[in-house]
Amino acid sequence: MNERRQFIRIVYQAPAMIRQARSHWPADVRDISLHGILLGRPEHWQPDDNTPFEVDVTLHDTDIHMTMVTELIAHDSDCLRMKIVNIDIDSISHLRRLIELNVGYDELLYRELELLADLAD
Repeated sequence: MNERRQFIRIVYQAPAMIRQARSHWPADVRDISLHGILLGRPEHWQPDDNTPFEVDVTLHDTDIHMTMVTELIAHDSDCLRMKIVNIDIDSISHLRRLIELNVGYDELLYRELELLADLAD
């Protein structure tokens, strides 16, 4: 498989809640980027294929939550790959800081933020 990722993913393990319509499932974050998130597949996973998901991630040892609207890109028996399609300003600020702390290379982060802005246009 060709690697098509344009954004650096950081390994980050945290609890998450996936919501879709009237359903919700606890999950665990495996990695995250400015553009997507990889989650462990929850037990009893029965999504409605036509509706976006809201994913709420709780940052470790804080009361900070990142909330995002996502689309399911791919899944298997172990994980869910989701694209972030909408994220509020507070959540993107927390996500940016999380990536900044884990990448440790400002130029790379700024390049990714410019690429994200280009995709939004």
